[in-house]
Amino acid sequence: MNPAATPDSPDSGGDSHQKHVMTAEERAEYDRLRRHAAVRHRRVRQAGSSVLLLLALLLAPLAVAAAWVQDTVSDTDRYVETVAPLASDPHVQQAVINRLTDRVVANVDVKAVTDSLSRTLKDAGAPPRVVAGAESLEGPLREAVRTVVDRTVTRVITSDAFQQVWEGANRRSHAAVVNMLTGDREGALRAEGDTVQLNVGAIVDQVRQRLVDAGFEKAAAIPDTDRTITLFETQQLGKAQDMMRLLDILGTWLPVVTVVLAALAVWTAPAHRAMLVVTATGVAVMMVVLLVALAVARRVYLDSVPPTALPSDAAAAIYDTFVRFLRDSTRTLLVVAVITALVAYLYGPGRPARAVRTAADRGTTAAGRGLRRVGVRTGSTGRWLTDHRAWTTGGVIAAGALALLLWNHPSAGAVALVLGIAVAVLIVVAVLAAAAGPTAGHEDRAAAV
Repeated sequence: MNPAATPDSPDSGGDSHQKHVMTAEERAEYDRLRRHAAVRHRRVRQAGSSVLLLLALLLAPLAVAAAWVQDTVSDTDRYVETVAPLASDPHVQQAVINRLTDRVVANVDVKAVTDSLSRTLKDAGAPPRVVAGAESLEGPLREAVRTVVDRTVTRVITSDAFQQVWEGANRRSHAAVVNMLTGDREGALRAEGDTVQLNVGAIVDQVRQRLVDAGFEKAAAIPDTDRTITLFETQQLGKAQDMMRLLDILGTWLPVVTVVLAALAVWTAPAHRAMLVVTATGVAVMMVVLLVALAVARRVYLDSVPPTALPSDAAAAIYDTFVRFLRDSTRTLLVVAVITALVAYLYGPGRPARAVRTAADRGTTAAGRGLRRVGVRTGSTGRWLTDHRAWTTGGVIAAGALALLLWNHPSAGAVALVLGIAVAVLIVVAVLAAAAGPTAGHEDRAAAV
C-alpha cells in the first residue's frame, strides 16, 4: 500500500490537513473530467456565439435600412439633399414639362377659334376655298400653341429659380414625407389609396402666371384640380407604410442592438479571431443581399408605375435618387466588412497570412536598414516602437475607426482613403522601428561572437 495515498488517522499524531497525493489512476480520471468539462464549455460557447451571430446577420440589412429611414425622414437637411437632384434631372424635368404643357393646351379651345374664324369669313362672303382653309388651321394652330407653351414651361422648369423653388418647397413640406410614410393625407407628398402622389400646385401657379404674362390669357383657366403627379403606385403601399413606421421606431436602437450582438458573438466564441472573420464575412454577404434586394425592388417599382402616369426613365431617376444614400451606406458597410475580414485573416496562422506578414517584415526591415546605411537612425524612439508594436498598431487601427465614425456618412471611397492612410502610417512606423538598429545588448552579443 502506498503510504502517501493513505490519509493519517486522527490518532496517529500526523497532520490531519496533509495534502492528498493522487494516484496515476486518479490523475487520469481528473484529466479526463477536465477535458470533458472543457469540451462541453467550448461547445456551449460555440452554440451561444452561433446564435448571436445568426441574430446579428439577420438584423444587419434591416438595421441599415432602419438607420437610413431614420436619417432621411428625421433630418430635414438630409431629406432635402436626397431629393434636390430631382429638380435638375432631365427625365424628371421632361415629365413635368410634358404634363404641364398638356394641361395648358387642353384648356386652350383652338377649335373654337378656327370655327369662329371660318364663320366670320363665311358671313363676310369669302370664297369657299378660303373658308375651308380657315377650318384646316386647327391642327397647325394647336401645334403652334403647344410649341409656345412648351417653350415657356421649359424655361421655367429648367431655370435655377425652379431648383430653388423645388428645394424650398421640399424643405417646407418635409413634414409631408412623414405624413406619407405614416399614412396621413396631408402635405405635398401623400398617400392616396395605392399611390403616392406629389402635389405640384406651387409650380402650376408659377407656370400659369408666366403664361398669362406672355399673353396666353386662356392659361388663367388652368384648373386648381389635378395638381398632383403620381410617383409610386403599388398594392403593397399599406404594408410598406407599416414597415416604414416600424423602421422609423427602431431606427435608433436597431443598429446599436445589431452591433452589440455581433460583438458578443465574437467575444463569446472560443476563437475570437476566427469568429471575427466569420462575422465580417457574413455581414458582407448580407450587404450583397441587401443590394440585390434594392435592385429587385427597383424592377418591381418600375413595373408598377404605368407609363401614362410617369415615364419609365423618370420613374427610374426618382427611385435611384431616393435610395442612393441607402445604396451608398450598404456599399460602404460592405467594404468595411471585407476589410475587417481580410485584416483578421492576415493576423491568423494560415500559410498565406504568414507569407504576407513575412514579406511585409522583410520589406520594412530592408527599408530600415537602408535608412541606417545613409546615416538615419531612430535610436530610442525606434526601439520604443519595436517594443510596443502591438500598441502602436492598435492605436493606428483605432484612429482609423474613429475617423470613420466621426465622418459624416462616409462613402466607400472615404473608407478606402482612411484604409490607405492607416496602411501608410503602419508602414512608416515599421520602417522607423527597423531603422533603430540593434539594441546595446544585441551589439554586445554580436561582438562576443
